[in-house]
Amino acid sequence: GGKGLFVKELEDALLRHDVDLAVHSMKDVPTDLPAGLTLTAFLEREDPSEAFISLKAATIADLPKGARFGTSSVRRQAQILRARPDLEVVLLRGNVDTRLRKLDAGEMDAMLLAYAGLKRLGVQDRATRVLSTSEWLPSLGQGVIGIEIRETDTPAGEMLAVLNHQPSQIAVLCERAFQAALDGSCRTPIAGLAHASNGRLEFRGEVLAPDGSDAVATSASTALGGNPCATAEKIGRERGLLLQPQAAKWLAL
Repeated sequence: GGKGLFVKELEDALLRHDVDLAVHSMKDVPTDLPAGLTLTAFLEREDPSEAFISLKAATIADLPKGARFGTSSVRRQAQILRARPDLEVVLLRGNVDTRLRKLDAGEMDAMLLAYAGLKRLGVQDRATRVLSTSEWLPSLGQGVIGIEIRETDTPAGEMLAVLNHQPSQIAVLCERAFQAALDGSCRTPIAGLAHASNGRLEFRGEVLAPDGSDAVATSASTALGGNPCATAEKIGRERGLLLQPQAAKWLAL
């Protein structure tokens, strides 16, 4: 069912009033929320970098020709094949512990995981190398925890407001607007990262061919002004619409 399946279970529980809030990894949350639900707070972003993990090589460049690279992400598959088209990409599913066990058992030679996830689980020492975001753009929303509630639940919204980290909120709103403009999902090879500080927004995004043979990219740098959230969404949407005609052939797959 894809990442959205687990989000949907929590959202259904919210709508049934079985729970009052749902906690999500924002990279897993579809851009279209069910009617009646809203994202009310975003925790401060953890390191959004990708972590390269291997028992056989110190870097991706050091992997031998034909090495097996495990991932279930079309984005990671495209980025890996762009860098190393000679590698064999093999399907890798499961939680972080399961994936690491499969690596240790020799089922694959290397993988990429979100460094934020490794840190939150206390296993960041498993990262062979943390990849620079200037070279490896992460999944949109990677590293941010978001909290979803019912729109009518004003007390919950007021209570959770203290947890909101505005720079992270601004960045995620930009990234999600970029994704929405491209009509992207977890099955789409889209990457991007926004950063808000000192009244300015920096954003870079890309859409890749699934086989890594081609890509289109965009970037923006702008003052956030008096309504930073609206500005961030506007920039993300504009950047996405700019790439949409060039990337349509990959987005439709």
